[in-house]
Amino acid sequence: MKLSKSLFNGILFMALTQALQAQTTILKGKITADGIPMPSVNIHLDKTTIGTVSDSSGYYKLENIPAGRYKLIATHLNYSRYEKEIHLETQQPLFLNIELEPLRDTTTLQDVVISGTMKAVSRLESPVAVEVYHAAYFKKNPTPSIFDALQLVNGVRPQLNCNICNTGDIHINGLEGPYTMVLIDGMPIVSALGTVYGLSGIPSSLVERIEVIKGPASSLYGSEAVGGLINIITKKPHNAPHIFADVFATSWGEYNTDLSFKTNVGSNATILTGVNYFNYQNRIDKNQDNFTDVTLQNRISVFQKWNFTRKQSRLLSVAGRYLYEDRWGGDIRWNKSFRGGDEIYGESIYTSRAELLGSYELPIKEKLLFAFSFISHNQDSRYGTTSYIANQKIAYGQLTWDKTLKSHDLLAGATLRYTYYDDNTPATKHHDATNNPEKMWLPGIFIQDEIHMTPNHKWLLGLRYDYNNIHGSIFTPRLAYKWSINDNNALRFNAGTGFRVVNLFTEDHAALTGARDVVILNHLKPERSYNVNLNYSKKIYLPAGGIIGLDATAFYTYFTNKIIPDYESDANKIIYDNLSGHAISKGASLNSDITLRNGLKFITGLTLMSNTITEDNITTRQMLTENFTGTWAISYQLKPLFLTIDYTGNVYSPMRLPLLSELDPRKPESPWWSIQNIQFTYNGWHQWEVYAGIKNFLNWTPNKGNPFIIARTNDPFDKNVVFDEQGKVVPTPDNPYALTFDPTYVYAPNQGLRVFVGIRFKL
Repeated sequence: MKLSKSLFNGILFMALTQALQAQTTILKGKITADGIPMPSVNIHLDKTTIGTVSDSSGYYKLENIPAGRYKLIATHLNYSRYEKEIHLETQQPLFLNIELEPLRDTTTLQDVVISGTMKAVSRLESPVAVEVYHAAYFKKNPTPSIFDALQLVNGVRPQLNCNICNTGDIHINGLEGPYTMVLIDGMPIVSALGTVYGLSGIPSSLVERIEVIKGPASSLYGSEAVGGLINIITKKPHNAPHIFADVFATSWGEYNTDLSFKTNVGSNATILTGVNYFNYQNRIDKNQDNFTDVTLQNRISVFQKWNFTRKQSRLLSVAGRYLYEDRWGGDIRWNKSFRGGDEIYGESIYTSRAELLGSYELPIKEKLLFAFSFISHNQDSRYGTTSYIANQKIAYGQLTWDKTLKSHDLLAGATLRYTYYDDNTPATKHHDATNNPEKMWLPGIFIQDEIHMTPNHKWLLGLRYDYNNIHGSIFTPRLAYKWSINDNNALRFNAGTGFRVVNLFTEDHAALTGARDVVILNHLKPERSYNVNLNYSKKIYLPAGGIIGLDATAFYTYFTNKIIPDYESDANKIIYDNLSGHAISKGASLNSDITLRNGLKFITGLTLMSNTITEDNITTRQMLTENFTGTWAISYQLKPLFLTIDYTGNVYSPMRLPLLSELDPRKPESPWWSIQNIQFTYNGWHQWEVYAGIKNFLNWTPNKGNPFIIARTNDPFDKNVVFDEQGKVVPTPDNPYALTFDPTYVYAPNQGLRVFVGIRFKL
């Protein structure tokens, strides 16, 4: 009897269970961020007790869910909140993959980066230290170009090389611009001529984030990555808004417009188009030297990116950009009728530049990716009577093979780079004065092995071989070690070598401006560098809910064959030669990212460094390098008022500056100087933002405390300068300081306080 009763109860329980399960369903899927599986993501159905956490591979599963409509919520501390309305039907499991978007106003250990290893990994997992700056960070101080925007990045300084035409390059840890490689979507687009003349005009509306590596990256990226690299990652079309516009103007008469929009072509292609237009035509001479304080510019840049949907999510992306710019600076009386003449001095530069880049994943079982780029750059310039007309074409192809074998994550690749360069200077002339354009082939192969010793320890070994048809064979090995202490702490050690082949006239604007002759003493050899750095990153969660991110790095780089321009031996010449000794760059940096629950946010950075040159047992400090730099961006949100306040700035210690002679009355060193800005942003209107503020509210310019900045603006063609038999300048009553015309004494922007106002729209 008891047995029959127990059997009946068991059958009844099973029947009820089956009936209950018949009325429920299952929700499951995978959570990723930029294609990387995301563990430890909280997933739950709003207003229910049903929830779970994604596993180590990013998978999640919710069971026994009654049929109905729900709001699915996925949250992770370092990513934007994900919400989606879903409809679950009885006995019909729903498969839903979730793509998380990173918080756009912070940098975190979970950010996805690609620059360190050419693979998409989280910052925490990358064995190479990579700094990440999202587009929202640069909106704290809106600028008309990426070149200007980088002034907010710790250890990175946009350096103007000419007080008249305002062209410049990017310094990382005090190293000159030619040591910095600038990439767009991993392709070496901005190099050589583009480093000096073409860095402007990348539409900021298309920038997803900017990744920065400090230290040699030549083992993966080859020449020009000898001091570090900046990788500008553009938005994927599916992540971009349908329409975006950002327009601002300043009280100096600058007007900048950024537009982007995306469209679908059929069901398999998405097009993202961006346009940047900048115009400045106001002749301002606040330091009263009769020369323009800021170069006048008229620039347009158009960028278009095509993404195609393919089987098995294989990659196919093609992008192109065209830039045209007309800029000039000089005597405020100048117009185009004086271009190239010796009556009224002006520096006029016409730039026409076309770029093409793309990536194609081969339709085979193995993961093979072919990436390519092509650049055509034409330059037509006049620096007073000096004519500089140049044409450069660079074709680049790269095939990579990505393979995982147990604890080894392999990456192998082959590259080929062809550079054609021709100009009207002695750089492309035979000894018999016939034209001899430079045609340089640079094939290379590389291999990289990430070895996962244990879940928390990883080694990276890399080796690259390049053959230059002028300089011969070049080897660049690489070693990295990463210890993932836990989810919020990582320690990295990196060591490697770098190399750089040289194109003087495309890299050093001072060789063209002014009235100096260029002298190359010997056949120039490739520069080499040897680097070690130690990095520690940490995330701290405050009891009150705030977050502190810290990133500290110590670095040391040793250079041989370094090419040093000598401005001081002869005031009328720039003399180039390989250094017979060595150069050293060393220092330490600290970045901090603090977010508090009360709406305050601090992003700060400081770098202590020393850059020296040693020759004949004499060590001197390198020209135009600071020993200390600091940056900050402090933000506060007044949420009830829909108002954000951003206070941004930088500070630099004194630099050694190029003087023309011992009699030159200008200061031999710059003072401590700082550019500081404040911005107010109102976002209380749907899809609209209005912002306004003050740039450089301290009104700092380099002429403060100096008798003049540009030497002899009254005689820019040196018609009244007297030279002795050795070619040195002789002091005269008209020229008591023995000077020639020289606009290269520059270390800070010559643009003072100005008010700006702008508006943004996003659909």
